[in-house]
Amino acid sequence: MAQKVYAGVTVDVNEEGYFTNPSQWTREIAAEIAKEEGIDLTEQHYQVIEWLRKRYESGEALSIRSINKSGIVDVKTFYQLFPGAPLKKATKIAGIPKPASCV
Repeated sequence: MAQKVYAGVTVDVNEEGYFTNPSQWTREIAAEIAKEEGIDLTEQHYQVIEWLRKRYESGEALSIRSINKSGIVDVKTFYQLFPGAPLKKATKIAGIPKPASCV
């Protein structure tokens, strides 16, 4: 298992850089990961991230479709907040494993 240091904290990650222990996540760590991804986090980003974390913790599947139904953001806004591969980037920043729906 690999490790990375964010905000002075060593966290466990897999070979793709996704957290293997989501309990190690903090907002400060999220901000550093986001910077690596070229994203400056806003409160709207954090709303999406918190929603993803809660949904993951409850064992529900994560998908772009579910984000559209979240009531937090629509798909277009989600792609604007996390450009490129939005679900991959958002889950990485949220400190949760990459969803099975992401290749």
